Amino acid sequence: MGAGLLTDVKGGAVRKRRTIDLVSELRRPKVSAMLALGFSSGLPFLLTGNTFGFWLRDEGTGLAAIGFLSWVGLAYTFKVLWSPIVDRTDVPILGRLGRRRGWMLLSQLIVAIGLLGMAVVGPVGGLTNVAVLALITAFASATQDIVIDAWRIEIADSGDEVGLLTSAAQLGYRIAMLITDALIIALAGHFGWPIAYGLMAILMVVGIGGTLLATEPALSDRSVDARPTSWTLRSFIDAVTGPFVVFFTRFKALGGLILAAIAFYRLPDFVMGPMYNPYYHDLGIAKDMVAGVRGSVGLVAAFVGIAAGGISSIRLGIFPTLFIGAVLQGLGTAGFALLAVYHDPVTFGAVMVFDSFDQSYAGVALVAYMSSLTSAGYTATQYALLSSTYALPGKFLKGFSGAIVEALQSAHGLIGAYALAFIGAGLIAVPSLGLFILLKRLSPPDAEIGNKAG
Repeated sequence: MGAGLLTDVKGGAVRKRRTIDLVSELRRPKVSAMLALGFSSGLPFLLTGNTFGFWLRDEGTGLAAIGFLSWVGLAYTFKVLWSPIVDRTDVPILGRLGRRRGWMLLSQLIVAIGLLGMAVVGPVGGLTNVAVLALITAFASATQDIVIDAWRIEIADSGDEVGLLTSAAQLGYRIAMLITDALIIALAGHFGWPIAYGLMAILMVVGIGGTLLATEPALSDRSVDARPTSWTLRSFIDAVTGPFVVFFTRFKALGGLILAAIAFYRLPDFVMGPMYNPYYHDLGIAKDMVAGVRGSVGLVAAFVGIAAGGISSIRLGIFPTLFIGAVLQGLGTAGFALLAVYHDPVTFGAVMVFDSFDQSYAGVALVAYMSSLTSAGYTATQYALLSSTYALPGKFLKGFSGAIVEALQSAHGLIGAYALAFIGAGLIAVPSLGLFILLKRLSPPDAEIGNKAG
Protein backbone atom coordinates (compact mmCIF):
# COMPACT_ATOMS: atom_id res chain seq x y z
CA MET A 1 0.00 0.00 0.00
CA GLY A 2 1.16 3.53 -0.53
CA ALA A 3 0.55 6.93 -1.98
CA GLY A 4 1.28 5.72 -5.47
CA LEU A 5 -0.53 2.39 -5.35
CA LEU A 6 -4.01 1.31 -6.24
CA THR A 7 -4.45 -2.44 -6.37
CA ASP A 8 -7.47 -4.69 -6.68
CA VAL A 9 -7.41 -7.33 -3.92
CA LYS A 10 -8.28 -9.95 -6.51
CA GLY A 11 -5.51 -8.90 -8.89
CA GLY A 12 -7.77 -6.89 -11.16
CA ALA A 13 -7.19 -3.62 -12.93
CA VAL A 14 -5.07 -1.05 -11.18
CA ARG A 15 -4.68 2.59 -12.10
CA LYS A 16 -2.07 5.04 -10.97
CA ARG A 17 -3.04 7.51 -8.26
CA ARG A 18 -0.76 10.34 -7.22
CA THR A 19 -0.40 11.74 -3.73
CA ILE A 20 -2.29 14.87 -4.81
CA ASP A 21 -5.21 12.66 -5.84
CA LEU A 22 -5.23 11.07 -2.39
CA VAL A 23 -5.25 14.49 -0.71
CA SER A 24 -8.21 15.58 -2.86
CA GLU A 25 -10.12 12.48 -1.73
CA LEU A 26 -9.73 13.30 1.97
CA ARG A 27 -13.04 15.16 1.87
CA ARG A 28 -14.72 11.75 1.66
CA PRO A 29 -15.56 10.55 5.20
CA LYS A 30 -14.30 6.99 4.73
CA VAL A 31 -10.94 8.21 3.38
CA SER A 32 -10.51 10.71 6.22
CA ALA A 33 -11.45 7.97 8.70
CA MET A 34 -8.90 5.62 7.11
CA LEU A 35 -6.17 8.25 7.41
CA ALA A 36 -6.92 8.66 11.13
CA LEU A 37 -7.14 4.90 11.68
CA GLY A 38 -3.85 4.37 9.87
CA PHE A 39 -2.29 6.91 12.22
CA SER A 40 -3.79 5.11 15.23
CA SER A 41 -2.47 1.79 13.95
CA GLY A 42 1.07 3.09 13.54
CA LEU A 43 1.33 5.08 16.78
CA PRO A 44 1.82 2.27 19.36
CA PHE A 45 4.09 0.05 17.26
CA LEU A 46 7.49 1.60 17.97
CA LEU A 47 6.47 2.75 21.44
CA THR A 48 6.53 -0.89 22.52
CA GLY A 49 9.45 -1.75 20.23
CA ASN A 50 12.48 0.13 18.93
CA THR A 51 11.72 3.49 20.56
CA PHE A 52 11.10 1.70 23.83
CA GLY A 53 14.58 0.21 23.41
CA PHE A 54 16.09 3.70 23.16
CA TRP A 55 14.46 4.62 26.45
CA LEU A 56 15.72 1.40 28.06
CA ARG A 57 19.29 2.02 26.83
CA ASP A 58 19.18 5.57 28.19
CA GLU A 59 18.39 4.07 31.58
CA GLY A 60 21.41 1.74 31.33
CA THR A 61 19.57 -1.47 30.43
CA GLY A 62 21.80 -4.16 28.88
CA LEU A 63 21.55 -5.09 25.21
CA ALA A 64 20.50 -8.68 25.93
CA ALA A 65 17.64 -7.48 28.12
CA ILE A 66 16.55 -4.97 25.47
CA GLY A 67 16.51 -7.74 22.88
CA PHE A 68 14.46 -10.09 25.03
CA LEU A 69 12.02 -7.33 26.01
CA SER A 70 11.35 -6.81 22.31
CA TRP A 71 9.36 -10.06 22.52
CA VAL A 72 6.38 -8.05 23.73
CA GLY A 73 5.96 -7.42 20.00
CA LEU A 74 5.04 -11.08 19.54
CA ALA A 75 1.52 -9.96 20.39
CA TYR A 76 1.31 -8.67 16.81
CA THR A 77 2.46 -12.03 15.51
CA PHE A 78 0.03 -14.18 17.48
CA LYS A 79 -2.99 -11.96 16.82
CA VAL A 80 -4.25 -14.63 14.43
CA LEU A 81 -5.14 -16.70 17.52
CA TRP A 82 -7.81 -14.26 18.70
CA SER A 83 -8.76 -12.77 15.33
CA PRO A 84 -11.70 -15.23 15.01
CA ILE A 85 -13.20 -13.65 18.13
CA VAL A 86 -12.89 -10.22 16.52
CA ASP A 87 -14.45 -11.62 13.34
CA ARG A 88 -17.37 -13.34 15.08
CA THR A 89 -18.38 -11.44 18.22
CA ASP A 90 -19.49 -7.98 19.28
CA VAL A 91 -17.93 -6.01 22.12
CA PRO A 92 -20.33 -5.59 25.06
CA ILE A 93 -21.85 -2.09 25.14
CA LEU A 94 -19.41 -0.70 22.54
CA GLY A 95 -20.79 -3.27 20.10
CA ARG A 96 -23.68 -0.87 19.55
CA LEU A 97 -21.32 1.01 17.26
CA GLY A 98 -21.04 -2.11 15.09
CA ARG A 99 -18.71 -5.07 15.24
CA ARG A 100 -15.72 -3.42 13.60
CA ARG A 101 -16.12 -0.01 15.21
CA GLY A 102 -16.79 -1.47 18.66
CA TRP A 103 -13.53 -3.43 18.61
CA MET A 104 -11.67 -0.41 17.25
CA LEU A 105 -12.78 1.84 20.10
CA LEU A 106 -12.11 -0.72 22.82
CA SER A 107 -8.58 -1.43 21.60
CA GLN A 108 -7.78 2.26 21.17
CA LEU A 109 -8.83 3.07 24.73
CA ILE A 110 -6.68 0.26 26.11
CA VAL A 111 -3.68 1.42 24.03
CA ALA A 112 -4.03 4.94 25.41
CA ILE A 113 -4.25 3.66 28.99
CA GLY A 114 -1.26 1.34 28.43
CA LEU A 115 0.93 4.13 27.08
CA LEU A 116 -0.02 6.39 29.94
CA GLY A 117 0.89 3.60 32.37
CA MET A 118 4.30 3.19 30.71
CA ALA A 119 4.87 6.93 31.06
CA VAL A 120 4.06 6.84 34.77
CA VAL A 121 5.97 3.66 35.67
CA GLY A 122 8.93 3.72 33.26
CA PRO A 123 12.07 1.54 33.52
CA VAL A 124 12.86 3.07 36.91
CA GLY A 125 9.70 1.44 38.24
CA GLY A 126 11.10 -2.00 37.41
CA LEU A 127 11.63 -3.77 34.09
CA THR A 128 8.93 -6.33 34.88
CA ASN A 129 6.29 -3.70 35.58
CA VAL A 130 6.97 -1.60 32.50
CA ALA A 131 7.25 -4.76 30.36
CA VAL A 132 3.78 -5.89 31.47
CA LEU A 133 2.35 -2.50 30.52
CA ALA A 134 4.13 -2.66 27.16
CA LEU A 135 2.68 -6.13 26.58
CA ILE A 136 -0.86 -4.93 27.34
CA THR A 137 -0.36 -2.02 24.96
CA ALA A 138 0.99 -4.29 22.22
CA PHE A 139 -1.89 -6.76 22.68
CA ALA A 140 -4.47 -3.99 22.32
CA SER A 141 -2.59 -2.49 19.39
CA ALA A 142 -2.50 -5.86 17.60
CA THR A 143 -6.25 -6.22 18.14
CA GLN A 144 -6.73 -2.77 16.67
CA ASP A 145 -4.71 -3.81 13.62
CA ILE A 146 -6.91 -6.89 13.09
CA VAL A 147 -10.09 -4.89 12.90
CA ILE A 148 -8.66 -1.92 10.97
CA ASP A 149 -7.27 -4.23 8.28
CA ALA A 150 -10.66 -5.92 7.99
CA TRP A 151 -12.50 -2.58 7.89
CA ARG A 152 -10.14 -1.25 5.20
CA ILE A 153 -10.93 -4.15 2.87
CA GLU A 154 -14.64 -4.52 3.68
CA ILE A 155 -15.65 -0.85 3.52
CA ALA A 156 -14.35 -0.45 -0.04
CA ASP A 157 -16.95 -0.41 -2.82
CA SER A 158 -14.49 -1.53 -5.48
CA GLY A 159 -10.96 -2.76 -6.04
CA ASP A 160 -9.95 0.78 -6.98
CA GLU A 161 -11.23 2.04 -3.64
CA VAL A 162 -9.27 -0.66 -1.78
CA GLY A 163 -6.12 0.90 -3.21
CA LEU A 164 -7.26 4.41 -2.26
CA LEU A 165 -7.98 3.37 1.33
CA THR A 166 -4.74 1.40 1.51
CA SER A 167 -2.87 4.52 0.43
CA ALA A 168 -4.65 6.61 3.06
CA ALA A 169 -3.85 4.00 5.71
CA GLN A 170 -0.17 3.97 4.73
CA LEU A 171 -0.02 7.76 4.81
CA GLY A 172 -1.51 7.89 8.30
CA TYR A 173 0.72 5.06 9.45
CA ARG A 174 3.86 6.79 8.18
CA ILE A 175 2.92 10.04 9.89
CA ALA A 176 2.56 8.15 13.17
CA MET A 177 5.87 6.40 12.61
CA LEU A 178 7.53 9.76 12.02
CA ILE A 179 6.23 11.01 15.36
CA THR A 180 7.19 7.87 17.31
CA ASP A 181 10.50 7.37 15.52
CA ALA A 182 11.74 10.96 15.32
CA LEU A 183 9.71 13.61 17.14
CA ILE A 184 9.47 11.59 20.35
CA ILE A 185 13.28 11.27 20.51
CA ALA A 186 13.64 15.04 20.31
CA LEU A 187 10.92 15.45 22.95
CA ALA A 188 12.66 12.93 25.20
CA GLY A 189 15.96 14.76 24.80
CA HIS A 190 14.43 18.03 26.01
CA PHE A 191 11.62 17.00 28.37
CA GLY A 192 12.31 13.38 29.31
CA TRP A 193 10.81 10.08 28.24
CA PRO A 194 7.81 10.04 30.63
CA ILE A 195 6.42 13.31 29.27
CA ALA A 196 7.07 12.17 25.70
CA TYR A 197 5.15 8.91 26.25
CA GLY A 198 2.32 10.77 27.99
CA LEU A 199 1.90 12.96 24.91
CA MET A 200 1.76 9.84 22.72
CA ALA A 201 -1.10 8.49 24.85
CA ILE A 202 -3.02 11.72 24.22
CA LEU A 203 -2.49 11.39 20.46
CA MET A 204 -4.58 8.20 20.45
CA VAL A 205 -7.55 10.58 20.35
CA VAL A 206 -6.88 10.82 16.60
CA GLY A 207 -7.74 7.15 16.15
CA ILE A 208 -10.78 7.44 18.40
CA GLY A 209 -11.98 10.28 16.18
CA GLY A 210 -11.46 8.09 13.12
CA THR A 211 -13.55 5.32 14.68
CA LEU A 212 -16.40 7.70 15.42
CA LEU A 213 -16.22 9.07 11.86
CA ALA A 214 -16.15 5.62 10.27
CA THR A 215 -19.27 3.69 9.25
CA GLU A 216 -19.81 -0.01 9.77
CA PRO A 217 -19.12 -1.99 6.55
CA ALA A 218 -22.10 -3.81 5.08
CA LEU A 219 -19.79 -6.59 3.87
CA SER A 220 -19.05 -7.49 7.48
CA ASP A 221 -22.74 -7.98 8.11
CA ARG A 222 -23.24 -10.14 5.02
CA SER A 223 -20.17 -12.33 5.27
CA VAL A 224 -19.82 -12.73 9.01
CA ASP A 225 -23.19 -12.15 10.63
CA ALA A 226 -24.81 -14.55 8.17
CA ARG A 227 -22.95 -17.34 9.96
CA PRO A 228 -24.01 -18.47 13.43
CA THR A 229 -22.47 -16.31 16.17
CA SER A 230 -23.19 -18.59 19.14
CA TRP A 231 -19.96 -20.13 20.40
CA THR A 232 -20.70 -23.81 20.05
CA LEU A 233 -17.76 -26.18 19.65
CA ARG A 234 -18.59 -26.53 15.96
CA SER A 235 -18.82 -22.79 15.32
CA PHE A 236 -15.56 -22.18 17.19
CA ILE A 237 -13.74 -24.83 15.13
CA ASP A 238 -15.16 -23.26 11.96
CA ALA A 239 -14.01 -19.80 13.05
CA VAL A 240 -10.48 -21.01 13.74
CA THR A 241 -9.99 -23.51 10.91
CA GLY A 242 -12.26 -22.03 8.24
CA PRO A 243 -9.87 -19.28 7.08
CA PHE A 244 -7.00 -21.80 6.83
CA VAL A 245 -9.11 -24.33 4.94
CA VAL A 246 -10.28 -21.67 2.48
CA PHE A 247 -6.73 -20.39 2.03
CA PHE A 248 -5.20 -23.80 1.29
CA THR A 249 -8.19 -24.84 -0.83
CA ARG A 250 -7.60 -21.79 -2.99
CA PHE A 251 -3.81 -22.04 -3.27
CA LYS A 252 -3.31 -25.78 -2.64
CA ALA A 253 0.39 -26.78 -2.52
CA LEU A 254 1.48 -23.20 -3.22
CA GLY A 255 -0.04 -22.14 0.11
CA GLY A 256 2.91 -23.39 2.14
CA LEU A 257 5.41 -21.73 -0.19
CA ILE A 258 3.46 -18.45 -0.03
CA LEU A 259 3.57 -18.46 3.76
CA ALA A 260 7.29 -19.31 3.79
CA ALA A 261 8.13 -16.52 1.33
CA ILE A 262 6.10 -14.00 3.35
CA ALA A 263 7.74 -15.18 6.58
CA PHE A 264 11.27 -14.51 5.29
CA TYR A 265 10.56 -11.25 3.50
CA ARG A 266 11.08 -8.72 6.30
CA LEU A 267 13.68 -10.68 8.29
CA PRO A 268 16.66 -8.35 7.65
CA ASP A 269 14.91 -5.39 9.25
CA PHE A 270 13.16 -7.38 11.99
CA VAL A 271 16.21 -9.27 13.24
CA MET A 272 18.22 -6.17 14.13
CA GLY A 273 15.24 -3.95 14.93
CA PRO A 274 15.84 -3.68 18.70
CA MET A 275 19.49 -2.67 18.14
CA TYR A 276 19.08 0.39 15.89
CA ASN A 277 18.48 2.94 18.62
CA PRO A 278 20.97 1.45 21.12
CA TYR A 279 23.48 1.52 18.24
CA TYR A 280 22.98 5.28 17.80
CA HIS A 281 23.21 5.74 21.56
CA ASP A 282 26.50 3.83 21.77
CA LEU A 283 27.93 5.65 18.74
CA GLY A 284 27.28 8.90 20.58
CA ILE A 285 24.91 10.29 17.96
CA ALA A 286 22.81 13.03 19.55
CA LYS A 287 19.05 12.56 19.90
CA ASP A 288 18.41 15.79 18.01
CA MET A 289 20.43 14.51 15.06
CA VAL A 290 18.56 11.20 14.98
CA ALA A 291 15.23 13.00 15.18
CA GLY A 292 16.28 15.63 12.64
CA VAL A 293 17.42 13.12 10.01
CA ARG A 294 14.40 10.88 10.47
CA GLY A 295 12.02 13.83 10.33
CA SER A 296 13.53 15.48 7.26
CA VAL A 297 15.38 13.53 4.58
CA GLY A 298 14.32 10.23 6.15
CA LEU A 299 10.67 11.22 5.86
CA VAL A 300 11.08 12.32 2.26
CA ALA A 301 12.81 9.05 1.42
CA ALA A 302 9.98 7.07 3.04
CA PHE A 303 7.33 8.75 0.92
CA VAL A 304 9.46 8.41 -2.21
CA GLY A 305 9.77 4.72 -1.38
CA ILE A 306 6.00 4.42 -1.03
CA ALA A 307 5.46 6.08 -4.39
CA ALA A 308 8.20 4.06 -6.08
CA GLY A 309 6.80 0.83 -4.68
CA GLY A 310 3.35 1.70 -5.94
CA ILE A 311 4.54 2.69 -9.40
CA SER A 312 6.73 -0.41 -9.61
CA SER A 313 3.80 -2.64 -8.62
CA ILE A 314 1.72 -1.04 -11.37
CA ARG A 315 4.31 -0.97 -14.14
CA LEU A 316 6.34 -4.11 -13.38
CA GLY A 317 3.90 -6.21 -11.34
CA ILE A 318 3.93 -7.29 -7.70
CA PHE A 319 6.41 -10.15 -8.07
CA PRO A 320 9.18 -8.06 -9.71
CA THR A 321 8.59 -5.38 -7.08
CA LEU A 322 8.95 -8.00 -4.35
CA PHE A 323 12.25 -9.13 -5.91
CA ILE A 324 13.63 -5.60 -5.98
CA GLY A 325 12.41 -4.95 -2.45
CA ALA A 326 14.21 -8.03 -1.11
CA VAL A 327 17.53 -6.89 -2.58
CA LEU A 328 17.11 -3.32 -1.36
CA GLN A 329 16.25 -4.45 2.17
CA GLY A 330 19.37 -6.59 2.40
CA LEU A 331 21.60 -3.78 1.22
CA GLY A 332 19.90 -1.24 3.46
CA THR A 333 20.29 -3.32 6.62
CA ALA A 334 23.92 -4.21 5.91
CA GLY A 335 24.60 -0.54 5.18
CA PHE A 336 24.34 0.33 8.86
CA ALA A 337 27.74 -1.31 9.30
CA LEU A 338 29.21 1.79 7.61
CA LEU A 339 28.36 3.83 10.68
CA ALA A 340 30.87 1.80 12.67
CA VAL A 341 33.60 3.47 10.59
CA TYR A 342 31.95 6.73 9.49
CA HIS A 343 29.27 8.15 11.76
CA ASP A 344 29.49 11.73 10.58
CA PRO A 345 26.20 13.51 9.76
CA VAL A 346 26.51 12.97 5.99
CA THR A 347 27.06 9.21 6.22
CA PHE A 348 24.40 8.86 8.90
CA GLY A 349 21.92 10.74 6.72
CA ALA A 350 22.75 8.68 3.63
CA VAL A 351 22.32 5.37 5.48
CA MET A 352 19.01 6.51 6.99
CA VAL A 353 17.70 7.76 3.65
CA PHE A 354 18.43 4.49 1.88
CA ASP A 355 16.92 2.46 4.72
CA SER A 356 13.74 4.58 4.81
CA PHE A 357 13.36 4.22 1.05
CA ASP A 358 13.91 0.47 0.87
CA GLN A 359 11.65 -0.35 3.82
CA SER A 360 8.79 1.73 2.39
CA TYR A 361 9.26 0.30 -1.09
CA ALA A 362 9.23 -3.28 0.15
CA GLY A 363 6.31 -2.60 2.50
CA VAL A 364 4.10 -1.44 -0.38
CA ALA A 365 4.76 -4.63 -2.33
CA LEU A 366 4.22 -6.98 0.60
CA VAL A 367 0.96 -5.39 1.84
CA ALA A 368 -0.49 -5.30 -1.68
CA TYR A 369 0.49 -8.95 -2.16
CA MET A 370 -1.02 -10.06 1.15
CA SER A 371 -4.23 -8.08 0.51
CA SER A 372 -4.65 -9.98 -2.76
CA LEU A 373 -4.69 -13.30 -0.89
CA THR A 374 -7.69 -12.73 1.40
CA SER A 375 -11.18 -14.18 0.87
CA ALA A 376 -14.51 -12.52 1.69
CA GLY A 377 -16.03 -13.91 4.85
CA TYR A 378 -12.68 -14.41 6.56
CA THR A 379 -11.06 -11.05 5.83
CA ALA A 380 -9.88 -10.25 9.35
CA THR A 381 -8.64 -13.74 10.18
CA GLN A 382 -6.90 -14.43 6.87
CA TYR A 383 -5.13 -11.08 6.79
CA ALA A 384 -4.12 -11.62 10.42
CA LEU A 385 -2.79 -15.05 9.40
CA LEU A 386 -0.67 -13.53 6.63
CA SER A 387 0.60 -10.56 8.63
CA SER A 388 1.37 -12.84 11.57
CA THR A 389 3.25 -15.22 9.30
CA TYR A 390 5.47 -12.50 7.88
CA ALA A 391 6.28 -11.22 11.36
CA LEU A 392 6.68 -14.42 13.41
CA PRO A 393 10.25 -15.50 12.52
CA GLY A 394 11.66 -11.98 12.72
CA LYS A 395 9.92 -11.05 15.95
CA PHE A 396 11.15 -14.24 17.57
CA LEU A 397 14.72 -13.99 16.31
CA LYS A 398 15.10 -10.31 17.14
CA GLY A 399 14.86 -11.19 20.81
CA PHE A 400 18.36 -12.64 20.51
CA SER A 401 19.85 -9.58 18.74
CA GLY A 402 21.23 -8.02 21.90
CA ALA A 403 22.71 -11.30 23.09
CA ILE A 404 24.39 -11.77 19.68
CA VAL A 405 25.96 -8.30 19.78
CA GLU A 406 27.19 -8.88 23.33
CA ALA A 407 28.62 -12.28 22.34
CA LEU A 408 30.58 -10.70 19.45
CA GLN A 409 31.77 -7.82 21.61
CA SER A 410 34.65 -9.65 23.30
CA ALA A 411 36.38 -10.38 19.98
CA HIS A 412 35.42 -7.33 17.92
CA GLY A 413 34.57 -4.59 20.40
CA LEU A 414 31.08 -3.17 20.91
CA ILE A 415 30.88 -1.12 17.71
CA GLY A 416 32.53 -3.85 15.61
CA ALA A 417 30.03 -6.34 17.01
CA TYR A 418 27.15 -4.11 15.91
CA ALA A 419 28.66 -3.88 12.40
CA LEU A 420 29.03 -7.65 11.99
CA ALA A 421 25.50 -8.23 13.24
CA PHE A 422 24.04 -5.76 10.70
CA ILE A 423 25.97 -7.37 7.83
CA GLY A 424 24.76 -10.80 8.85
CA ALA A 425 21.17 -9.58 9.03
CA GLY A 426 21.46 -8.09 5.54
CA LEU A 427 22.49 -11.46 4.11
CA ILE A 428 19.21 -12.96 5.31
CA ALA A 429 17.55 -11.28 2.32
CA VAL A 430 18.99 -13.97 0.03
CA PRO A 431 16.60 -16.80 1.10
CA SER A 432 13.63 -14.46 0.80
CA LEU A 433 14.57 -13.53 -2.76
CA GLY A 434 15.00 -17.19 -3.68
CA LEU A 435 11.60 -18.17 -2.27
CA PHE A 436 9.73 -15.50 -4.21
CA ILE A 437 11.58 -16.39 -7.43
CA LEU A 438 10.53 -20.03 -6.90
CA LEU A 439 6.96 -18.97 -6.14
CA LYS A 440 6.82 -16.93 -9.34
CA ARG A 441 8.05 -19.88 -11.41
CA LEU A 442 5.58 -22.32 -9.86
CA SER A 443 2.54 -20.04 -10.09
CA PRO A 444 0.19 -20.68 -13.04
CA PRO A 445 0.51 -18.10 -15.83
CA ASP A 446 -3.09 -16.99 -15.26
CA ALA A 447 -2.84 -16.91 -11.44
CA GLU A 448 -4.67 -14.03 -9.83
CA ILE A 449 -1.85 -13.28 -7.40
CA GLY A 450 1.18 -11.26 -8.34
CA ASN A 451 0.23 -10.65 -11.95
CA LYS A 452 1.52 -7.63 -13.76
CA ALA A 453 -0.96 -4.93 -12.94
CA GLY A 454 -0.95 -2.70 -15.93
